[in-house]
Amino acid sequence: MTVLVTGGTGYIGSHTVLALLDAGYEVLVADNFVNSKPEVLHRMAELAGREIPFVRADLCNNKDCDALFSEYSFDAVIHFAGLKAVGESVAKPLEYYSNNLISTLNLLKNMQTHGVRDFVFSSSATVYGDPASVPITEDFPLSVTNPYGRTKLMIEEMLRDLYKAHPEFNIALLRYFNPIGAHKSGRIGEDPFGIPNNLLPYVAQVAVGKLREVSVFGNDYNTPDGTGVRDYIHVLDLAEGHVAALKKLETGCGLVTYNLGTGKGYSVLEVIRAFSKACGKEIPYRITDRRPGDIAQCYADASKAQKELGWQAKYGLDEMCADSWRWQSLNPNGYDE
Repeated sequence: MTVLVTGGTGYIGSHTVLALLDAGYEVLVADNFVNSKPEVLHRMAELAGREIPFVRADLCNNKDCDALFSEYSFDAVIHFAGLKAVGESVAKPLEYYSNNLISTLNLLKNMQTHGVRDFVFSSSATVYGDPASVPITEDFPLSVTNPYGRTKLMIEEMLRDLYKAHPEFNIALLRYFNPIGAHKSGRIGEDPFGIPNNLLPYVAQVAVGKLREVSVFGNDYNTPDGTGVRDYIHVLDLAEGHVAALKKLETGCGLVTYNLGTGKGYSVLEVIRAFSKACGKEIPYRITDRRPGDIAQCYADASKAQKELGWQAKYGLDEMCADSWRWQSLNPNGYDE
């Protein structure tokens, strides 16, 4: 079985490609390196012990998309490709709508033309907005607070409409919580362009000396220590979630939706303490004002994925931080050696 993995050299995509190969799938990676670097391919090949089939393609260009489906044969698609920074999406909303929606439309139209019916979509817990309570189940009301999240929700709606019109499709909507960690080898991990938008890579860059201190945005939330609480999930667990979802689609399940999280929330200060333990030194931080749009807490009820996919997260926070530190300490400049 051959799987097209779009955005397969990105952070989550690269780990999922290796998990797919381990599970016996054939893959073809398509990417344009907007959010990644060619070095990732070499390291994936090193870890897999084989070359990773790759096509450089911009899915917003329908010619590139059509060429992919005309030249290669796929049984399923896992769609990671897209712009993904919340803050940037607020500053550049049209760029996010254009990139994320057009690329997905092109992909789906070509799947329909070429008879490919199994589709795994990389969605996000941002589609829940500011939840009224936690833990969050898949049937919670959907709302968003930024253009990035809105593109995820719009694509989910697009896929629900596609399934209603064409029930021969099998579609998995995977709503991730907060992926962190890295491959156990320390050879692949998260390498954000510029100053990181997310907590863990920021903490890691402070630990390695690239940044001075962590800004903790608010310590007056209604949480145990006053700082924001999130559900952090190891990227390796997340990768296995995609393999489990793909196997579910092979049963002809129609459209399914799953939260991929640990079901446990960790505060910002808990994460900083765990990372200090992992790297053996104190991480300097400073309390600053809350950021507009941030919410107090967000963590998953992942019991549906456990029941229907046989999947659950295995790694705890200490191991997530240890693996993040191994990656960052061995690659202080990411893939730019």
